[in-house]
Amino acid sequence: MKKLLLLTAVALFAFTTAQSQEFRIGAKAGLNVASIGGDYVGGLDPRVSFHLGGLVEIPLAGKFALQPELLYSSQGAKYGSYLGVDLGDYEEKILLDYINVPIMGKYYIIEGLSVELGPQVGILVNAKYKGEDEDGSFDVDAKEDYNSLDIAIGIGASYRLNNGVFFSLRFNKGLMDISDDDDEYFEEGNYYRYSYKNQNNVFQVSAGYSF
Repeated sequence: MKKLLLLTAVALFAFTTAQSQEFRIGAKAGLNVASIGGDYVGGLDPRVSFHLGGLVEIPLAGKFALQPELLYSSQGAKYGSYLGVDLGDYEEKILLDYINVPIMGKYYIIEGLSVELGPQVGILVNAKYKGEDEDGSFDVDAKEDYNSLDIAIGIGASYRLNNGVFFSLRFNKGLMDISDDDDEYFEEGNYYRYSYKNQNNVFQVSAGYSF
């Protein structure tokens, strides 16, 4: 009986604590500083792009909360050089657009200030090589060169004002190979096939509103 009363008290305390926080719905947008890491990244520089979408914050026990999000995120990289040669006035960008679903666990250090950590699943919706060379502008579909699924781990922090406006910083480290393309070449009559692995890395600065 004592154990039952103790478990009941603990459950009531956890429920009451969770209710002290608020269930929130919000939207966010901001800048991406996106890059591609791993093999075969010589000459690749970060690309500045954007992300936008919505979120919900679900209160858990104590200072913990769960924050699933649905984001459109423009990622990729750009070439600063190619095979060691500076591109000069020419440019080429790798444009990778994803629908991302981060599920972030949050812990409130103090009122309004939280740290967050969690997985992210991304679905590739668009991939292009776009730029300009000596022959003019080009815009080439590249979806067949990249995997349709991406998995990352996100870590960051967020601060929410009393009026509902919030600001956040996050780094998403890619865990999955995004490349779906192999290099093939012949050398001295021999055939070689080289498979390389690359990952998305994205630093995000966001602003949003939740209520």
